[in-house]
Amino acid sequence: MHQNPEELLRYVTTFLAGFYLVGCAMNLVAAVLAVRAKKVAWGVTWLVVAALFGLFASLSLAGTSPTLPEMIKTAIDAVLGPVTFTLGAFICLAILYAGRRVFVIPAVAWAGLNVSLIWLGLSMTDPQFAAVACTPDNVPIVVLVYLLAFFTWFAAYAAVENDRRLAAGSSPVEKEREEPILVWPDLVYTELICMVLLTVLLIVWSLALAAPLEEPANPVVTPNPSKAPWYFQGLQEMLVYSDPWYVGVVVPGLIIVGLMAIPYLDFNKRGDGYYTISQRPFAYTTFQFGFLGLWILLILIGTFMRGPNWNFFGPYEARDIHTEFALGTSRAANVKLSEIFWTTCLGRTVPEVAVDAGVLSRFAQIVYREIAGIVFMAGYFLALPILLGRTIFRNRRQQMSLGRYALMVGLLLLMLTLPLKMILRWTLNLSYIVSMPEYFLNF
Repeated sequence: MHQNPEELLRYVTTFLAGFYLVGCAMNLVAAVLAVRAKKVAWGVTWLVVAALFGLFASLSLAGTSPTLPEMIKTAIDAVLGPVTFTLGAFICLAILYAGRRVFVIPAVAWAGLNVSLIWLGLSMTDPQFAAVACTPDNVPIVVLVYLLAFFTWFAAYAAVENDRRLAAGSSPVEKEREEPILVWPDLVYTELICMVLLTVLLIVWSLALAAPLEEPANPVVTPNPSKAPWYFQGLQEMLVYSDPWYVGVVVPGLIIVGLMAIPYLDFNKRGDGYYTISQRPFAYTTFQFGFLGLWILLILIGTFMRGPNWNFFGPYEARDIHTEFALGTSRAANVKLSEIFWTTCLGRTVPEVAVDAGVLSRFAQIVYREIAGIVFMAGYFLALPILLGRTIFRNRRQQMSLGRYALMVGLLLLMLTLPLKMILRWTLNLSYIVSMPEYFLNF
């Protein structure tokens, strides 16, 4: 779709005119609501923002849509590498959690939405950014990102409000709204209205956006990159850091086991039936880190940042198949922990395994070769849980049986192996901590 740059530019310019008009209308409504709520300062602010959106819309209609300066786009591409992107996402989540009482304020959240919309509109005039964002496969993901942000904010807003009420000695909002609601007609009517509206939306969507159909499959030509559907993008991104058997079989199994184990591991009975963060900080942060910080982040990386040869590109960087990348951004120079340990640290060659050795002797030689990774894994999965049980998780360890505690910490450490492996992969090009291809075991 829109492979011709000139055609893409005309399409984007037309889209941006409507995009900015929608932003103008949204802020006009927000200004009216703010004035009616006797928040004149915010009303004036949203009126100014609406005028800015209106100005951008008129410029887009005239064919001269405003754009980001090239210097800013170049700086973003230079700074936004895989490590900074991932660590920056984790830091942003931590900041949002720590300052949640400020960020859930509707005016603050609305200001953040306006900033993101303006950035998106200015970025759409960049040919490379538009080519990625306007791909029919990626358009729904952009919408889903905003929907996910809204529902995450809404849940946090309700939780912060309940925490404030609980601290003041009141009951949660949900407790005051406990009243029976009939499935028929209340719930059925609501679902029917939603179904009709969504049907209309899908019809309009299908008319406005062409289906992402390509030419018949050619066994001689393989797309570069060849990407899975968006809901498998996170799984495909994991394949960069671990073996297929682990990512495709073990990880999904552990996710299912972890979800099944939650009712047996969670001894905190507060927060049942209402939103709260202060009463369930461990559960809240664990879920948000696992879902937003890992799974959603991997989908975004695989969808918007991965290009030819599955290399990492900046949002405005041309996807050139011949581009050469530095250490950590490609799979050209993989190293193993055993190679770093024996060659880099000790200055020796990696011990070889005798082909004609016996079974036990061969196994001993393999263990000797991978001793650094085995020690690291033993410390991570055996020593670290003991240390955590005496420090950070001391209270939890006292309230849980040994088996429940071991399962909880084991699942948490397994979850943390993914960001740890990502950072090691990008900084050291570390492919495997323990590599035993003789037994088809790589980690």
